[in-house]
Amino acid sequence: MALWGNTTALCEQLIATPRFGMALDYLERVFTVGTKENQRVLAVPVGEMDRIDLGEGVFALEQAYVGKAVEAGRWEAHDRHIDLQAIVAGLEKMEVCPRAQLTVEEDRLTKDDVCFLTDAGERSTWTVQAGEIAVFFPRDAHKPSLAAGEPVVIRKTCVKVEV
Repeated sequence: MALWGNTTALCEQLIATPRFGMALDYLERVFTVGTKENQRVLAVPVGEMDRIDLGEGVFALEQAYVGKAVEAGRWEAHDRHIDLQAIVAGLEKMEVCPRAQLTVEEDRLTKDDVCFLTDAGERSTWTVQAGEIAVFFPRDAHKPSLAAGEPVVIRKTCVKVEV
């Protein structure tokens, strides 16, 4: 089941493992103004993404983009990674539903650990603001990167924790 909250709440909700500990420590630094991690995410040029290896099968995709219209978004899911999608600046809408309700349209699981899925009828919509994190497990389909109102630049890091 997908989770949502800040680093304090997620520390209470996620199973304490070295990988989640590494991810949450990194996210705490990303959210702390003035740290090298915070400054690095805020400096990513719009439209670009940088991969930061954190170790032990955990990495972050630091990125900046303009939020998309709902129709332009794609449903996705992963088999080998749990996503911790953390908004550093801006406001993002994300949709979520059980993966089992959807059908695979494009399967890139073997190569890239992602599959794209058909549109969902039933879904939940979250508005995630700076300082908040959405956690998606392999059984969760999610449609991230959506504009929450007028499109704005969203600065985000997506931490991938290997299952």
